Amino acid sequence: MDQSAQPKEDEKFLPKEPLDLPKPHEMLPSSREDVGSSTHDVHTLLSWHAPGRPFRARSSAYYINMLLILLPLEVIFFLFGQYMLMLVALALAFFYYALTTVPPHDFRYKISSEGLTIEDYFFLWQELYDFYFKHIDGNECIIIRTKAYLPGELTINLGDIHKEQVKTALLPYLPFREYVKPTLVEKWSEKLRKTFPLERSPHGSST
Repeated sequence: MDQSAQPKEDEKFLPKEPLDLPKPHEMLPSSREDVGSSTHDVHTLLSWHAPGRPFRARSSAYYINMLLILLPLEVIFFLFGQYMLMLVALALAFFYYALTTVPPHDFRYKISSEGLTIEDYFFLWQELYDFYFKHIDGNECIIIRTKAYLPGELTINLGDIHKEQVKTALLPYLPFREYVKPTLVEKWSEKLRKTFPLERSPHGSST
């Protein structure tokens, strides 16, 4: 038996090399430009600094009137033996006093092609719902609603930046709501503010 014919007979059962595989030089990018074009660049559209929350300095008459409202409530709670409610009312009054007397420090806000940055917190566009503008305590603010229940809304002070600039930067990513119906709590608080004003502005309007 011819021994040289045996290897040829075995070659029928060996796996053959695929013919459709790319050549080694075809598997690598032709240049560095091809690698750079595949990366996604993040563009900063707008950035500014503004106070972290709406703030307006109050007059002494404002705090005196607030104290005159708090004292009768404390007396009523005391007569009914609601000592826990007395402590809660005092705690809320002190917290509100601290918010209205201590000015907030400036935050850094940035709108990019990926999302919104507030100081060290970052929100993707997929996490945000829509936006609208609102005037709060003499400050022009933008309210951005989130899809998640918490935080629900982001209140951003515009500072010196014009709202049209922010609107132009946000419109490609979020819908703009021209009108937002006030909630029942907002209606009640507005009615109480007009009925029992705690102070009067220099122009004669009550706040």
